[in-house]
Amino acid sequence: TEHGCKIALSAYYDAARRGPSARTARDERLKAAIRRIHAENYGVYGARKVWLALNRQGTPVARCTVERLMRELGLAGARRGKRFRTTRPDTAAARPADLVNRQFSPARPDRLWVADFTYVPAWTGMVYVALVIDAYSRRILGWRAATSMHTALVLDALEQALWARRRDGKGSLAGLVHHTDAGSQYTSIAFTEQLAAAGAQPSVGTVGDAYDNALAESVIGLYKTELIKPHGPWRTAEQVELATLDYVDWFNHRRLFET
Repeated sequence: TEHGCKIALSAYYDAARRGPSARTARDERLKAAIRRIHAENYGVYGARKVWLALNRQGTPVARCTVERLMRELGLAGARRGKRFRTTRPDTAAARPADLVNRQFSPARPDRLWVADFTYVPAWTGMVYVALVIDAYSRRILGWRAATSMHTALVLDALEQALWARRRDGKGSLAGLVHHTDAGSQYTSIAFTEQLAAAGAQPSVGTVGDAYDNALAESVIGLYKTELIKPHGPWRTAEQVELATLDYVDWFNHRRLFET
């Protein structure tokens, strides 16, 4: 009779014996699925991507429910931080024109590739990672990790991208535009000669303008946010290289994209 409310003894025991509600049971099943999806994707998915993944896997659920359960689990998506410049322009080198003009939505694959590289601090010294991305599919076609940021770094990433397209049965790359910033590695004679041999046209954005290579900057930002920052500290270049190999496989084949 607490608070002056009389409750029958049978009603009390009935409530005590009653199991969890249907909503509680469903929440527990959803929590298990949310933990699994979050862990399988480098712990970087926020509520929107977890919600999309659940529905894609045949578990219909409202986004607000995913947001509520992720709060209860203490899970959150990765958040980007500030990006620092690595490339420096060679003021004496001739620069190709900007053929892209910030239009990063080609009609089909192999019409536009974008490239950039970044740095990863490691205990043994700085590691540099170069990426080549197809603008249509957002696929990382080529990448390279090295302990120096000489032209060989970006050349090796380009070579891997060219090999990947040959492996996939792509013959000529005539009409392909390869777009970068104005870094000296990308305006070097060796790099431009390799592009010419592949039948691709070089394109370079304006100096100091990140928007002119925004797609490559965005993918580099994802790489740093989703792999490098949360999974450090990094010890050696070999450790970074192996982790990047796994990340690229996940990025190309399993990661969800808004596009």
